[in-house]
Amino acid sequence: MTTPAEHLLIVDDDPVICDLVKLYLSEEGYRVSAVQNGTDMRHVLAEHVIDLVILDLIMPGEDGLTLTRYINEHSNTAVIILTTKNATVDRIVGLEMGADDYVTKPFDERELLARVRSVLRRRSKKTIDADNDNELSGTWVRFSGWRLNRDTCQLYSPDGEETPLTTGEFDLLSAFIDHPNRTLSRDQLLNLTRNRDAGPFDRSVDVQIGRLRRKIETDPAHPTLIITVRGLGYRFTPKVEKLKSPAEGG
Repeated sequence: MTTPAEHLLIVDDDPVICDLVKLYLSEEGYRVSAVQNGTDMRHVLAEHVIDLVILDLIMPGEDGLTLTRYINEHSNTAVIILTTKNATVDRIVGLEMGADDYVTKPFDERELLARVRSVLRRRSKKTIDADNDNELSGTWVRFSGWRLNRDTCQLYSPDGEETPLTTGEFDLLSAFIDHPNRTLSRDQLLNLTRNRDAGPFDRSVDVQIGRLRRKIETDPAHPTLIITVRGLGYRFTPKVEKLKSPAEGG
């Protein structure tokens, strides 16, 4: 049986961009809808199961930051934000509000497609794992009582509660797990996580680290798992262990 195509929603007040992106992604096999304001976005989200929203930040009326907050408060839908290259603050705030990734305007369609595929791949792994209820699949690691399934992007607290991660948070945590007790600069983390062509003053890593700390640190204001090495970067301090199953050593 053919798997239904993922349903994407484009939200942009520029009808030309909506039409171009809709046509391109449709030709790549996705089911694509497009609207030009927040009101219509809410209607679509209420009537359809949307896998990913591609959301412009700069729009009249309700801007993309407000809509990103709405999406994260009312659904598990992934979000890729579109922003201009000089909108650094908006990009950071968008990531703070839970966007999974961002693409700067003007953008290459192939880059957008790559970002879409990456975010949906993460989402698909989580869905497959939930549908199969197969807790023993995947590559499990443990650090400081936390357990992470790297195949399904599922993180469990020392108390056994699942802690949701965005794509960016998962990629960052994976980079730290692969390089424990090593000081990594912002540029190294950018390369290890998104392979993004970022400038030397890109602060998106700091935003993601702040969010990740709030999820895994006992006291995010005084972190002990992800520490700042002043002038150099960040270091992941816990011992990392590979597990054969999530229950090992529990």
